[in-house]
Amino acid sequence: MTRKTRILLLLCAAIFLSGVLGCVWVLNRPRGTWVEILQDGSLIQRIDLSQARDQNIDVEYEGRSNRITIENGRIRVSQADCPDHICVDRGWLDSSIPIVCLPNRLVIQYTDQGADIDALAQ
Repeated sequence: MTRKTRILLLLCAAIFLSGVLGCVWVLNRPRGTWVEILQDGSLIQRIDLSQARDQNIDVEYEGRSNRITIENGRIRVSQADCPDHICVDRGWLDSSIPIVCLPNRLVIQYTDQGADIDALAQ
């Protein structure tokens, strides 16, 4: 392998790794302070975490429940009646990757739509 080929391969590898790291960075950063709580595809509540008071929200689905905790401008599922508790283990919502409870069909995710709704309400 010639020196020119090695340099070209290293350059391609660096570009590829930069792209992967860029995608990870974009996926992991929250996009604002508005979150949506969805169940079975329907919007239950839209909340501005920067304005929300500390509270617990209980959501039920077919006899099972999830307790959603909002505290200090953060949100998480603190208790769940699902068999695996992956949603509880996920912890605080701190990235654009949503908190999901598949058995209870619950999704908590950041959204950009809250600002538009607030502007229309005024």
